[in-house]
Amino acid sequence: MTDSVYRQIEEEIPRLRRYARALTRDFNTADDLVQDCLARALGKVHLWQRGSDLRAWLFTILHNQFVNQVRRSAREGTAIAAQENSRNLSSGPSQSTRLELRDLQRAMAKLPEEQRAVILLVGLEGMRYEEVATVLNVPVGTVRSRLSRGRDMLRQLMGMNPDEEVLPPSKGAAPRLRLAYAEAAAG
Repeated sequence: MTDSVYRQIEEEIPRLRRYARALTRDFNTADDLVQDCLARALGKVHLWQRGSDLRAWLFTILHNQFVNQVRRSAREGTAIAAQENSRNLSSGPSQSTRLELRDLQRAMAKLPEEQRAVILLVGLEGMRYEEVATVLNVPVGTVRSRLSRGRDMLRQLMGMNPDEEVLPPSKGAAPRLRLAYAEAAAG
């Protein structure tokens, strides 16, 4: 492989980290997940087909690594230290934006994994439905239905009217959702 492929992989690292953080809701676990993804991708880069979507290939690897970790931890069980969650035990400032972000983060955590993954890839990463279908290895129709059901459930969880847009289908939602996750993760 040429240096340009490695540069392209390097350019995707911030997006991979953002998606991993949204999935895991933990900086350290997300960084470990991205590192595992990159190690696997670099070890298997000879399997990537030129002309195919490198971004979708990397996100597929990351998503599969995450699913494997979730399955492994469900089998083995996980211990949670109080120190790791101490930030969640105290309340932050009472700013309305902060509260909305908190509500969004909590609502997203309550979504089924399949719906959350689709919402994050479409809303956070701005991927097209076809790209998401490739990453998750499901038909495009499944992506659309999971996105629709996920948005409906988010509206319910956040106490919104059925007519209100939770995450508009346009790419204009991506910067707002990225900001929401960045602020929620930082705070």
